[in-house]
Amino acid sequence: MSRLAENWAELLAKLAAAQVEFIVVGGVAAILNDVVYRTDDIDVVHRRTPENIERLVAVLDKLDAHFRNDLMRRKLRPRPSDFSGHGHILLATTLGKLDVLCEISGQRGYEELAPHTREIVERDLCIRTLDLPMLIKVKTEAGRDKDFQALPSMLATLEERKKRASGPGK
Repeated sequence: MSRLAENWAELLAKLAAAQVEFIVVGGVAAILNDVVYRTDDIDVVHRRTPENIERLVAVLDKLDAHFRNDLMRRKLRPRPSDFSGHGHILLATTLGKLDVLCEISGQRGYEELAPHTREIVERDLCIRTLDLPMLIKVKTEAGRDKDFQALPSMLATLEERKKRASGPGK
């Protein structure tokens, strides 16, 4: 987690400490997979069970989370029902921007993505993030310019990993 800004590491730590089941996706997943990447938010896909949503909302309440794209600046707080559908909940918190995604690319939710993750353990913290091959796949499927611009760096990192894994003595 030392690769992340301190406030992002703290945000992820708060989610993990509350036993929220989530997978880091997007730019922060790229960073956690050793890709040089610039992003201004954390994207997570959460498990959409009532118990997990309850834990997630409790953490978000403590972080003064509110919808960040509200032009009236009313600081509207998300409700549990917001997290049980198929949408993207774009939030501002005291620790930065957090996008809580019910599904990504091809209607992949937590259960569909879980087999394509890796755990990152640092200190007492364990974070699940998309693995690099799946991250490349979802970024390609997203079809946005910013994702296409990041793909060469992701592909190069993946290729370097493969070379190291099959290097001398392997």
